[in-house]
Amino acid sequence: MAAAASRNVLRRSMLYVPGSSQKFLDKSRTLTADCIAYDLEDSVTPGRKAEARKLVRTAIDQPTPDNVRERAVRINSVGSGLALADIQEVLQSPNLTTLVVPKVESASDVHFVRDVIAHSRPKELADSKPPITMIALIESARSLTDLTSICAAGPGLLSGLTFAAEDFALDLSLTRTPSLTEFLFARSAIVTAARAHDLPSTLDLVATAFRSEADQEQLVQECEDGVRMGFNGKQCIHPSQVATVNKVYSPSEKLVEWAVRLVIAQKKAEEQGRGAWTLDGKMIDAPVEGKARAIVAKAEQIDADLVKRLREQHKDQEPQ
Repeated sequence: MAAAASRNVLRRSMLYVPGSSQKFLDKSRTLTADCIAYDLEDSVTPGRKAEARKLVRTAIDQPTPDNVRERAVRINSVGSGLALADIQEVLQSPNLTTLVVPKVESASDVHFVRDVIAHSRPKELADSKPPITMIALIESARSLTDLTSICAAGPGLLSGLTFAAEDFALDLSLTRTPSLTEFLFARSAIVTAARAHDLPSTLDLVATAFRSEADQEQLVQECEDGVRMGFNGKQCIHPSQVATVNKVYSPSEKLVEWAVRLVIAQKKAEEQGRGAWTLDGKMIDAPVEGKARAIVAKAEQIDADLVKRLREQHKDQEPQ
């Protein structure tokens, strides 16, 4: 499973879809999002858990629509006693690639998921399909203090961390405010732990309101704040949020153009044996080059044609 968590993943937006609603499951096939997460947890009442498992299993048995990059299943937490049945059901689908695991409290939760996958996934799928990956939701004081052990328990399995603000606020008796300053420590800790363990995905908190123009403005502010903090995606609870989230979590064309120019010039500088050079009057060093390469790589995932066009347009770019 070594290559699973490090595979190239673009998760600017992760949209939750209630697993007990056939209407919403059907509609999800027409939506555009990087990741559609079929939910077996919060949006499903206790009496409909078993029904939701079957509905979600049937949904992921269908081929992945072209407008969706990834489909995941949010199971119930390990501590709920429902996770085993959830995982065993959806593992039977040949199309399952990702599990979203809520309320991950410690390394033992990660070990549980890994063991169930190892013992319950049909052998023919384990032999022929890519390994399953896991996104862990961080929702409590305990999980925050155990981030290092949680990340260390998941090499090859864990591919991302997600901040669940509402449950975290409940656990710590916090009041959520528009500034989100009360979550500064938790969000920073999550991003830092993900980077330290080379996890490709960090998903920020949900914007809970989405109907008014003011709600959309707040969503933009939250996304921009998340980008500044180091998150590379955001959870969504309504389709109307996805386009905004994808836009803010994508590099602008102007930024991509700068990065393409820098990468082209850097290659020429290396061929010329130049250790120091400038671009647009600014000195270029290793961290700046690394940032440019990361921007180009992300842009290629989003719009490869754009990057190809910019490479051709600036093929004669020289180091200054």
